[in-house]
Amino acid sequence: MTMKLLSVASEIYPLIKTGGLADVVGALPAALAGHDVETRTLVPGYPSVLSKLGKAKAVRRYDGLFGASATVLAGKVGDLDLLVLDAPDYFAREGGPYGDHGGNDWGDNWRRFAALSRAGADIAAEGVKGWVPDIVHVHDWQAAMTAAYMRFGPAHAVPRVVTIHNLAFQGRFGPEIFAQLGLPAEAWGMDGVEYYGGTGFLKAGLVSADAITTVSPTYADEIRSPVHGMGLDGLINGRSDKLHGILNGVDTDIWNPAEDALIARRYSARGLGGRSANRRALEKRFGLQRDDAPIFVIISRLTWQKGMDLMMNAIDHLVGLGAKLAVLGSGDHALEGGFLAAADRHRGRVGVQIGYDEPLSHLLQAGGDAILIPSRFEPCGLTQLYGLRYGCVPVVARVGGLADTVIDANEAAVSAGVATGILFAGDDPLALHGAIARSVRLHGEPEAWQAMQRAGMRADFSWTHSAARYAALYRSLLGREAA
Repeated sequence: MTMKLLSVASEIYPLIKTGGLADVVGALPAALAGHDVETRTLVPGYPSVLSKLGKAKAVRRYDGLFGASATVLAGKVGDLDLLVLDAPDYFAREGGPYGDHGGNDWGDNWRRFAALSRAGADIAAEGVKGWVPDIVHVHDWQAAMTAAYMRFGPAHAVPRVVTIHNLAFQGRFGPEIFAQLGLPAEAWGMDGVEYYGGTGFLKAGLVSADAITTVSPTYADEIRSPVHGMGLDGLINGRSDKLHGILNGVDTDIWNPAEDALIARRYSARGLGGRSANRRALEKRFGLQRDDAPIFVIISRLTWQKGMDLMMNAIDHLVGLGAKLAVLGSGDHALEGGFLAAADRHRGRVGVQIGYDEPLSHLLQAGGDAILIPSRFEPCGLTQLYGLRYGCVPVVARVGGLADTVIDANEAAVSAGVATGILFAGDDPLALHGAIARSVRLHGEPEAWQAMQRAGMRADFSWTHSAARYAALYRSLLGREAA
């Protein structure tokens, strides 16, 4: 029996993306279809979404959704079956989904995403044009209030799943907004939306969820500790029987070096020689000297969480070992300036491009020898999975999903031919230096290095297994046996 799933999220690839959340929300519907799960995804009507939506039907109208008129549009983009909340007062803005081009928060994000969540709860209760969801799956704080509105409203009997993609982002606002949320008085309290005297969107979703998932098993364990729990570890431990760590997958149609039109030359694990053309294209794009030295790449937000301060301070060490570095990312202005200064200091050995460029990220994976990910915490991480897929060896901190997906090149693993990357202790400058040095040494042993590349490329991180786990979770909440 086909299950109807409503997914609610603030981003979806390829329409709007700031990080891995969009990749997951965009890839999961197709993967779930193989398990008799029919997904419709509710997303905000950003300009980039509406411009690609094309022909769509109005299926729900609001005269006053927190003070603004809004329409829910139903349409398709490729294989994605979408419900789009077209609310110009909230989403028709130049800039990113959460702030302007200068990185400043919009200031009314509580209202914007309460509106998205309210619409999600209304669809959960009443459906649209005869389509009524059996279950609702919401992602991160921007959609988490959907679960709270359902719990305290007519959709309280519909099962709800909340996925934490990054616990650091919680949607915390002042207590004064509660009166404007349209929730009953009993929703204000420790078992509701109140959070340390304020209003917590993610917290409200977590206490209202029938199941809580994270995007890797190790991260599910880590967030139960005060170090990684970000103030929510007590709540999460209290609901540990609802907690499931399900590893993210990658869209193997988009991330496939054998068919990728965005790289200089296609290749496979059986023909790694094809990577050389991508290496040369990468050197040219980033102004790097043409030689056989290992090229490390970074594709990341330049932030403290991602360990980019540690990485910035390791650049001189990396160059001193004879290696090269290509960086694509944006974030903290001080870190952006530090990386640009390093590129100026090491011309021909370090290249930096500030910003994000999806096609260029493919070339970096195809042309780089190793991808550096020194995160202090990492719920899952997708760039290391793309690296494995492309033979760009991950050099990663032993945290979260990085620890779950990379097999360290210790002596036993190298001898057995199962090593896929290099792991090191997170938040430790000396450990990062040692990992870079170990990578350079291993790169000097072509047989061992290529064995690592091939082992990583053979690993299966498609959505096949993860989608099966999600489908099984949904069915357990509905009391249905697996099909």
